[in-house]
Amino acid sequence: MANPLTAAAVLAALRAEGVRVVEVGNWRTHNRAGHGAWGPLNGGIVHHTVTKGTASTVSMVRDGYASLPGPLCHGMIAKDGRVHMVGWGRTNHAGGGDPKVLDQVIAESYDTRPTPPTRGNSDGVDGNARYYGWECENLGDGKDPWPKAQYDAIVRVQAALCRAHKWSAKSVIGHLEWSSDKVDPRGFSMTQLRADVAERLKHPAGWNPGGTNPSKETNVALTDADVKKVAEAVVEQLLTADRFTAPSDAADYSPDPKSNKHYWTGRSVFADLVTRVRRIDKTLAALSKEK
Repeated sequence: MANPLTAAAVLAALRAEGVRVVEVGNWRTHNRAGHGAWGPLNGGIVHHTVTKGTASTVSMVRDGYASLPGPLCHGMIAKDGRVHMVGWGRTNHAGGGDPKVLDQVIAESYDTRPTPPTRGNSDGVDGNARYYGWECENLGDGKDPWPKAQYDAIVRVQAALCRAHKWSAKSVIGHLEWSSDKVDPRGFSMTQLRADVAERLKHPAGWNPGGTNPSKETNVALTDADVKKVAEAVVEQLLTADRFTAPSDAADYSPDPKSNKHYWTGRSVFADLVTRVRRIDKTLAALSKEK
């Protein structure tokens, strides 16, 4: 069991884990205070939203609806991997669930998954008081894909909380593992998710799977041919770039930044520079003759 993290502490934990966080309105104080307990905390629950479209999903989980006021989670993990923080404190996400599952999560005593729940929202114990809740943007039909960025963010979020509380990955469950009347999340295995969270917890918070370890980078010597190729590529980029502001005395110059005539390619700039240098040379030569 653990006291809930403060809003500042969870934000720091998520960012340290490499999570891209979007802070939505007054999320730090937006909650269901006065409608039940908040803590002690024992784990995190992963949900799917049965929605499509990030903006509308954020609005829904923040505000809720007529029969279930928001917030409906603490954060919503979008398809692009961004985590939209919509509330902190008690939220309407877990509902009732099986007390046997709660005991197993507290003790982290189950094997690959908790005992299938036999109690649900109407006859279970209060999960809103005991779990962090994370909604994930997905239709929940088993066909809507889970993009790599989104799944990676789910792993990072759960690892951040486990790391902060010194929990193992067994403190992470799906809504379907908590309540007998729930099916979410659909489309990936919670057993695999816990394995991925456990693997992440073996590494520092900033770990990037498959990424380069700066301490193990190897210096590679460039040949003369490599240097020539790089130089040629740089020159080509300069010559073909089209974002150089044209000289105001050019015949076709336009002062309007939205006009193509306001800009020149690098090749045009270079040609104009050569012309101007030659003009200066001729002028200097003429002045020398006059003397």
